[in-house]
Amino acid sequence: MTDIVTYMEALGRAAREAAPAMARAPTGVKNKALSVAAEGMRTHAALIGAENERDVAAAQAAGLDAALVDRLTLTPERIEHMAQGLLAIAALPDPVGEISGLAMQPSGIQVGRMRVPLGVIGIIYESRPNVTADAAGLCLKSGNAVILRGGSEALHSNAIIGRYLREGLAAAGLPPGALGLVETTDRAAVTHLLHMQGEVDLVIPRGGKGLVELVAREARMPVLKHLHGVCHVYIDDDADAAKALAVAVNAKTQRYGTCNTMETLLIAERRADELLAPLVCAYRAHGVELRGCPKTRDRVADMVSATEEDWETEYLAPILAIRVVADVDEAIAHIGRYGSHHTDAIVTENWTHAQRFLREVDSSSVMVNASTRFADGFEYGLGAEIGISTDKLHARGPVGLEGLTSQKFVVWGDGHIRR
Repeated sequence: MTDIVTYMEALGRAAREAAPAMARAPTGVKNKALSVAAEGMRTHAALIGAENERDVAAAQAAGLDAALVDRLTLTPERIEHMAQGLLAIAALPDPVGEISGLAMQPSGIQVGRMRVPLGVIGIIYESRPNVTADAAGLCLKSGNAVILRGGSEALHSNAIIGRYLREGLAAAGLPPGALGLVETTDRAAVTHLLHMQGEVDLVIPRGGKGLVELVAREARMPVLKHLHGVCHVYIDDDADAAKALAVAVNAKTQRYGTCNTMETLLIAERRADELLAPLVCAYRAHGVELRGCPKTRDRVADMVSATEEDWETEYLAPILAIRVVADVDEAIAHIGRYGSHHTDAIVTENWTHAQRFLREVDSSSVMVNASTRFADGFEYGLGAEIGISTDKLHARGPVGLEGLTSQKFVVWGDGHIRR
């Protein structure tokens, strides 16, 4: 334990010492670090893949479920996506130093707000090694130092990705301590990181509900979090049938192990007879297990009965709960009761219903005629994301560069004194 404390405190000191250099680093310097890191990942994609295969093989041998293994796996396409994400972040406008709202006051002073880095950000995450690149890229571009603690199942993958990120920092003349990677599987490292309030300004957990609850309970610094993603698609009375089928099938089957995957499908009763049969056919073709309410099972008898627990479950698997609702009011009420404030969508051609859904559904992303799978920093034009926040303070939804900065008031005067 003493060795872990010494190790973690050294990472914390290095990050804190690097933070001022990151905060003042010019945009071009930060962009160079990201570009060199992206090129390193592309050049050494085969090596990254080989290290990832070690992690995947160990995970399969340990009996990890399919959703976690999928999150862990780095295909050549996913490695390229990581590199593209870093380059996309480099291409984004730099928020640091941006001044907004500058206005003259009656006293003659000018008052505005400047965007500034948060300082040192700790990120604790599970399974997905691409988070190492995404999170580091966003933190570094926004002028922060970062300490990353990935899951033990991705130890080799995270280490090799971290190597190319540090090479990028070195090439740009930035301090290596700006990227701290916890390279131990000892769980005591997590506890100590959460107690480093003098070194870490914000901690972000990315993983299952248990991890997020642990971090929220133990952290001595602010936490940016979402507990889980119980996402809905509601097919309205006035939905276009082709759009409804496309959106509802994609939202569930495009990928199962992600927090923006639909877990409950709601269908207006007036459209259920028409749309349930083709939807059920499509889902079963993808191997999705269906669990239905009584009205759903009246129309599709050979379906498992949905329980109360199903409506609030994030499956992260090929399982879908289906409920037939009376109208948009009942759909909104269902989401309000069982949803997780993550991402919810309506399929409709009715402008009034769409606007009501947008206003009244209290989620970090609310969509009209689009798959919930779009709730993603890359798809939102953020380059990548540090995570998806379902909190209401500071940052909400996919968190990109702005979400990793704060604002301070700046004042210009010309010898002004208060009378």
